[in-house]
Amino acid sequence: MTISALVASIRPPDPRAALAAQQRLDALTKPPGSLGRLEELAVRLAMLSGRAPTVERPVIFTFAADHGVAVEGVSAYPQSVTTQMLENFVAGGAAINVLARQAGARLVVADFGVVGPVATAGGFHSRRRGSGTANMTAGPAMSRADAVAAIEDGAGLCEAVLGADEADLIGIGEMGIANTTAASALAAALTGTDPVRVTGSGTGIDAGAVARKVDVIRRALAVNRPDPHDPVDVLAKVGGFEIAGLVGVILAAAARRTPVALDGFISGAAALVAAHLAPDATHALFASHVSAEPGHRVILDALGLRPYLDLGMRLGEGTGAALFVHLARAAARVASEMATFKSAGVDGPRDGDGV
Repeated sequence: MTISALVASIRPPDPRAALAAQQRLDALTKPPGSLGRLEELAVRLAMLSGRAPTVERPVIFTFAADHGVAVEGVSAYPQSVTTQMLENFVAGGAAINVLARQAGARLVVADFGVVGPVATAGGFHSRRRGSGTANMTAGPAMSRADAVAAIEDGAGLCEAVLGADEADLIGIGEMGIANTTAASALAAALTGTDPVRVTGSGTGIDAGAVARKVDVIRRALAVNRPDPHDPVDVLAKVGGFEIAGLVGVILAAAARRTPVALDGFISGAAALVAAHLAPDATHALFASHVSAEPGHRVILDALGLRPYLDLGMRLGEGTGAALFVHLARAAARVASEMATFKSAGVDGPRDGDGV
């Protein structure tokens, strides 16, 4: 499906579903609002789907790709790590594998353009757009045509994997050496924030390296002059193949009215692009956690999202989304399985009194 068709198919949810969900929660055997943000989460899930929330068939998409800007020394790790981690995902040994298994989530891994050859014979999807992007300090990271194709590839993979199977929660994550540099550049361009405020240590570089990273981002923005009113232009000039793929997943999920659990900074950058393309897609977005990367808070503020967890995480891969599955499942089960005051024979609050 084309980007324009995806965007046209995204509609805001019906607020009546939220009202019905809230009325159900208020009738349960507890003081109103006493389960805090679990209740808010249940209402948002119900409003999006238009029915009682369930989280029994979660799917997490983890996309990998390389970034040409890595040659500028913006990461503590060599570029070969992207390919090696893709192989680790397929072998089941990465953090996302452990957390997805523990959450009962299906993990879908895709190569959107890693540099090195992948040793494993299968177990992942190939949506390659090249051996990594170009160095964005010397010109666009990718062509506009490739950015559009990568978005549509992500959406198409989401549809192909899910098919008629109604996944009730989608999580997104990524892997790509130097992709925090791309995410910082995207955040700066789309929010108008100074690069120094949205740039962090990524994989663990020191303060001097962070300063050089900020300079790299400033040079990339100056060379490319991305148009903040054209999110595809910004994505093409300073983004990444895997980020573009995640934009497609978000749009496809929003069109299906399926909730999307964002992971950290990189998936947040993808969400920022998706929201600029289709503002109503934000109704499908759930911020699983807030990353230790400073730019993540800027992105979440721009999206109007409050994170559900703050664990100081900055790994990526979809790990925060996998943890969020447990919260979303708990919220859905509270809404559907708790007894009401009437069904349990429990006296409700007296009129005019607190509980």
